[in-house]
Amino acid sequence: MKILLATFWGIPHVGGVWKYMTQIQQRLEAIGHQVDLMGTTIDEAGFCIHNRGRVISKEKLRPFLDAKLAAPYAPQMHSHPLIRYYEENRYMMELSAAYMGLNQYDIIHTQDIFTGRALSRVKPAHVPLVAQVHGSVSGELHSHFRLHPHLGIGENSPAWRYCKTIEYYGATAGDVTITSTQWQKNELMHDFGIPEHRITVFQYGLDTADFWYKAQAGTTMHRPPGKKMIIFPARLSFVKGVDVLISALGMLKYMRNDWECWIVGDGEKREELERQANGLALQGLVHFLGVRHDIPALLMQSDIFVHSCIQDNQPFSVMEAQHAGLPACVSNAGGLPEMVEHGVTGLVSPVRDPVTLAQHLELLLRNDEFRLQLGRNAAAWAAGHWSLDLMIDRLLNLYTHVMNH
Repeated sequence: MKILLATFWGIPHVGGVWKYMTQIQQRLEAIGHQVDLMGTTIDEAGFCIHNRGRVISKEKLRPFLDAKLAAPYAPQMHSHPLIRYYEENRYMMELSAAYMGLNQYDIIHTQDIFTGRALSRVKPAHVPLVAQVHGSVSGELHSHFRLHPHLGIGENSPAWRYCKTIEYYGATAGDVTITSTQWQKNELMHDFGIPEHRITVFQYGLDTADFWYKAQAGTTMHRPPGKKMIIFPARLSFVKGVDVLISALGMLKYMRNDWECWIVGDGEKREELERQANGLALQGLVHFLGVRHDIPALLMQSDIFVHSCIQDNQPFSVMEAQHAGLPACVSNAGGLPEMVEHGVTGLVSPVRDPVTLAQHLELLLRNDEFRLQLGRNAAAWAAGHWSLDLMIDRLLNLYTHVMNH
C-alpha cells in the first residue's frame, strides 16, 4: 500500500502526533508499505511532504485565496481573526494537497479535524480516508476563551460556533473515525452528534525498543543527592496545566523539602510559568529544562511523574512514564482515567485542583513502599496495554476494511 499520513500542525515537532505518525511510518515501511508524511512546514511558511522534501509556499497560494475568498465574497470567513486564520490555512492545505497529487495513494489517514476536512474535499473519490481525532480542538479553544473573557469570544459569537462546527465536519470527514479512548468517543457522540457506528476505538502503542534504547543512552542531568525527583514533560501551554503543578509545588514545599522537580519542554507560557515559580520562591526546587531528547533517561532518574493537564486524550508521556515504572499523578481530564487507575498505578485528582495534587505528591514522597508499589503496578500495566504491534495490526485491518467497502 501507499499511505499518506497528514496533519495540519507543523512537522517535524516533539509532540505526540508526530511521534504517532513516525512510529506508524517506520513500522509499515519495515513490512513493505510506502508511507508519506504531510504537514505544515515547521516555520509555518508552507506545506510539505516531509520525507520527500516537497514544499509549497503559502505565499504562492495566497493570490488564489485573495481572488476567490476576499471579504466581499466570503464575509463569514472574515468575521473574526480566528476564523480567518484557520480557514485560510485549511484552504491553502487543500490547494497544496491537490497540487502534490492525492490519486497516488491507496489510503489517506488524517490526524486532526482541519486536515480531515481539507483532504476530504480534494481527494479522488476512490481513495478512502481515515480520520483520526487525537483530542478536542474546540474543547481546548472553548476553555481558553472562558478563562480569557477579555478576548470577547462568548458562546454566541461566530468564533465560538466555528470551533464546534469545524470539529463536527473534521471528525466526520472520513469513511471511519478513529480515536484512542472511550472518553473521546463519548464526546464525539454526545457533544457533536457523530453516530456511534462511524467511530472505531483502539489504543496507541509505544515503540518500546526505541524507548529503552534512549533510556540506556543516559543523560547529562543528574538527580541531586538525598532528593526525590518529580518530573513533568510537556509542552508549556495552557492546556497542559503546568501552572497547576507549580501551585501544588508551592504548597508542597511547606510540607517537606526532600524533593526537586524537572519541568521538561518549552512553549508560549514558559516566561509566565517561570515568573509563577519565582513568585512562590521555588528557585532551586523547580528546574525548567527546555526541550530535551533524553526524556526516557530522565524518567529513569525520577521518582514521580505528573501530568496535571486541563484536557488530553492518551498522552505518550504517561505511557513512557509507566514503562519506566513511575507512579503517575494525573488529572481526571479526558482519557487519563482510562490510563491511570487511582490507588493502583497512580493517583488521580480533579482538573485544576492544586490542593489535591499537592496532597498526592506528599503522600508518595512520604510513603516509599506505596510509591514503589504503584510504580511496579504501572510497569506491569504498560507491558500489557501499550503494544505497538497490536496497534499496527488493528490499523492495517482498518485500512483493509475501508479499502474494500
